[in-house]
Amino acid sequence: MAKKIEIPQHIAIVMDGNGRWAKERGLPRTAGHQAGEKVLFDIVEAAIDFGVKEISAYAFSTENWKRSPEEVKFLMGYSREMLRTRRDRLNEMGVKINWLGRPQKLWKSVISELEEAEELTKKNKKLTLNMCVNYGGRAEIVDAAAELARDVKRGKVKADAITEKTLEKYLYSPKMRDVDMFLRSSGEQRTSNFLPWQSSYAEFVFMDVLWPDMTPKLLWKAIEIYSERERRFGSA
Repeated sequence: MAKKIEIPQHIAIVMDGNGRWAKERGLPRTAGHQAGEKVLFDIVEAAIDFGVKEISAYAFSTENWKRSPEEVKFLMGYSREMLRTRRDRLNEMGVKINWLGRPQKLWKSVISELEEAEELTKKNKKLTLNMCVNYGGRAEIVDAAAELARDVKRGKVKADAITEKTLEKYLYSPKMRDVDMFLRSSGEQRTSNFLPWQSSYAEFVFMDVLWPDMTPKLLWKAIEIYSERERRFGSA
């Protein structure tokens, strides 16, 4: 009897390879980002069909500000327009949109679109899409620790009583599930500062395909690879 496929409930995705995909075709890097955005939408739709409950997409990292001003400007404007054009369809699909990241440096118009998308979709329960925009894993932990320290100073929390669960409450999205499957495209095998806290016991799947070439079929292949792993969470 064939083994039952275990569906990861939370998939974290590093959507890598947009620039290389465009370069291989003699196109500007921005064309790769445009192609990648459509793929994310297709992957979310497929994930719903597969029974996945949560996806975290690394849309723009705190390190991406180091890119050229032209590319940063494009990504900011494109994030805004993508949210505006896709949110109604995602809402119809039952997707709840959640934003993780720092507001500092982000365009106000991008923050506005993120907040409007959150408000529009807040009651949806089919799948949660965490849009990680201006996100960094170390930054998240630093921000959580700083706010926790302020609460210790205020007398709201006793320093000697702090546990992992205490700090977890100060993360950007305290109710987020732990990551089951961490998926990265393009063949690179690193996490790039994405959800380190939540991915402590994730299974990592690295696929040698550029993100714009990612398909629902390849997502299912990644899930099959994940399903073959034995997850022990520290036990023997």
